[in-house]
Amino acid sequence: MAVTLRDVAEEVGVSITTVSRALAGYDDVAESTRQRVIAAASELGYVPNITARRLQKQRTDTLGFIIPTFGPRFSDPFFSEFIAGIGNTAADHHLDLLVSTHPPDSERELDAYRRAARGGWVDGLIVVRTREDDRRIELLCENHFPFVAFGRTDSECHFPYVDEDSAAGMSLLVQHLIDRGHRRIGFIAPPPGLMFGRYRRQSFLDTMQANGLEVRPEWVVEGDMTQRSGAEAVQKLLALSPRPTAIIGGNDLMALGAMGAMQKAGMEIGREMAVAGFDDIPPAAHAHPPLTTIRQPIYEIGQRTCEMLIAIVHGRKPENEHVLLTPTLVIRESSGDPG
Repeated sequence: MAVTLRDVAEEVGVSITTVSRALAGYDDVAESTRQRVIAAASELGYVPNITARRLQKQRTDTLGFIIPTFGPRFSDPFFSEFIAGIGNTAADHHLDLLVSTHPPDSERELDAYRRAARGGWVDGLIVVRTREDDRRIELLCENHFPFVAFGRTDSECHFPYVDEDSAAGMSLLVQHLIDRGHRRIGFIAPPPGLMFGRYRRQSFLDTMQANGLEVRPEWVVEGDMTQRSGAEAVQKLLALSPRPTAIIGGNDLMALGAMGAMQKAGMEIGREMAVAGFDDIPPAAHAHPPLTTIRQPIYEIGQRTCEMLIAIVHGRKPENEHVLLTPTLVIRESSGDPG
């Protein structure tokens, strides 16, 4: 038969209420009593009824993260790093993390957010890869459901976020290549609609213009954030005459895909063509050659968004609801001098 709170209370010689509050960590129980209760519970093998405790608190002690990706699998190391940051922080606070995947900007995805906001199966959500017109955020705001976003939107809804200054990061990257002597720079852009993609594309154009350099329309090719799309996009850039002497991927995966395609064609990266990316995912440092990129501390961003959400779920207002991080340029061999 399972050990109950009554059994622990009889063993210690205190009330059931005192045992319950001692095990829950309330500060109105003397420390000496708390230690006696904990010792007795351990000796008797008491296991708390998690479901009952969560019902009592009216919380699930679970945070949610819906990954915007196609299919049940994802190969983007960005998400792996981000989930690790969220999950480890949640675990440090004795919370669970529920992760699911849905195609981005789909009815299935929106329905998942709707069920989360109205169904009570998580206490709050973390939203990633925000969009210019983000129906997910509008829905969460309308339902007054706790959430924190990694990214900003055009929405009039006031919501907490952590974001990397993509415009400043792209400007650093473009200026670095210009300072290396490049004048024809191609850009593999993220798909339209993504907020960070808009910042990166506009900053690319603005920095080129500020240096008195033109950007021909054919120098900007869109990808879908995957290595495959980077490999496909670079073929279009290489077919141009004159072709760019440097190429920036809107994220590291597209840049790595472009590098692979060029190497397959016999090109030497860093001499015949400079390549750079954005994010500094783990594979970037181990590519051949290592990839010049803008570092986003993805793991730490996962931690910060999770800590902010935990504060909100517990009724505390974060000290700073709008965090904009300063990017760092990481120079590696892929952006060697133009040949």
